[in-house]
Amino acid sequence: MSFPKGFLWGGATAANQYEGGYLSGGKGLAVADTLTGGDGIHGIPRKFIVEMPDGTRREIGNRDEVPAGAKAIVDPDTYYPSHEATDFYHHWKEDIALFAEMGCNVYRLSINWTRIFPNGDDETPNEEGLQFYEDVFKECHKYGIEPLVTIYHFDMPLHLANEYDGMVSRHTLEAFKRYVEVIFKRYKGLVHYWLTINEININTNFMMNGVHEHISNKQNAEQCRWHLFVASAYAVKIGHEIDPTNKIGLMIAHGASYPYSCNPEDVWAELTGAHDQKWFYGDVLVRGYYPAWKVKALERAGITIQKEEGEDELLKEGVVDFYSFSYYSSQVFAAHPEEHGVSEGNQTMGVKNPYLKASEWGWTVDPLGLRINLNQIWDRYQIPMMVVENGLGAIDKVEADGSIHDDYRINYMRDHIKVMKDAVEIDGVDLMGYTPWGHIDLVSAGTGEMRKRYGFIYVDRDDEGNGNFARSKKDSFFYMQKVYKSNGEDLD
Repeated sequence: MSFPKGFLWGGATAANQYEGGYLSGGKGLAVADTLTGGDGIHGIPRKFIVEMPDGTRREIGNRDEVPAGAKAIVDPDTYYPSHEATDFYHHWKEDIALFAEMGCNVYRLSINWTRIFPNGDDETPNEEGLQFYEDVFKECHKYGIEPLVTIYHFDMPLHLANEYDGMVSRHTLEAFKRYVEVIFKRYKGLVHYWLTINEININTNFMMNGVHEHISNKQNAEQCRWHLFVASAYAVKIGHEIDPTNKIGLMIAHGASYPYSCNPEDVWAELTGAHDQKWFYGDVLVRGYYPAWKVKALERAGITIQKEEGEDELLKEGVVDFYSFSYYSSQVFAAHPEEHGVSEGNQTMGVKNPYLKASEWGWTVDPLGLRINLNQIWDRYQIPMMVVENGLGAIDKVEADGSIHDDYRINYMRDHIKVMKDAVEIDGVDLMGYTPWGHIDLVSAGTGEMRKRYGFIYVDRDDEGNGNFARSKKDSFFYMQKVYKSNGEDLD
């Protein structure tokens, strides 16, 4: 058998893209609740409507800089797809039963910080929110499904973003510490697998972490990164103290990266790009300190990170138990990218790869890149790994009889699972589990669309908010059921 006994097979979602119920049960507003819809195919970004310090309003793209003093708002005349999303809040029992039927023995989900602390920094937690997740975790265990819980998945409380500049502020860091202590204590014995911060390397703008001036103020960006590292280390440390059986991992967006050619300048461009975009974060969270090249870069930039006493030691104490990552596509670096044509898939700029095809949204499809990633991570860190996001966003057609024939998705999944199998069987990497992204349809994080579907389970909902939320099984549901129940042996 290639995959070990007890291998974790499942799926992954995020509260702000799937849960809905955005003001139900005492939940407060998060930054994600202020993001409009968009259109990835035609390049229309999601946006914030913000109130400027002078009282005027402005629309700002989701990755653009939000000026200092601006406050994101929910406009009553604007449609926000995440407010209902695909309504797990009212369908959780039905959905968990479907996950079990598919053969899942793990389910990666996130806790929405503002469902526990509506403003992020409240004195006491919201009991109704705590009870909601407790009920969800117990329902998972009823079917033999282990919850894999992301503590923070891009749902910065709006109050902390608007008033405190999100994770730039020590006030927000302290509020996060209180939040993690509450959930670790409440869910002791119910949750054994945790991820600290989703895609921690995509971390300095307003959408992800409530940071104003993330482009023009480099000090803000670096202070945010430091606080995220401290937050993750604290979560690991307190999680182990509350329950030593907890397994707590990092989560990084980790696409494969290649130099455009064997020209040493292209090779150097890839090395420095990969260091900056992914290895830096893994080095800090697995090794417990900033690498020398980053220290030198901060010195050259004249940036001094503000630290509290004991935080350097905390980074060493709070190293993770396993390395988890998302993998969708690969990226090509060149010393002179303007000469080769740009690829903008997965919101990542890079040079087009002439050897690979791309999805409808421009994401390069590269299964072998996943095997390369697994080997690189294993060689560098020698700790267990988990692939916690991977999948194909595509437009699905519902036939007259209700069936959905998504062979394109089945082929994508098969090709990626095969290379994971090779990585385990041939290369000897230590792989714990696999939770493909959006195993049930949800709102796209990057574009705010419903038509860009990842799920093996279809949800009747469209980009304009029409549909009755009915669930149905795509052909890929039955394919993944076969894979999961055979522990990854039956892939044809």
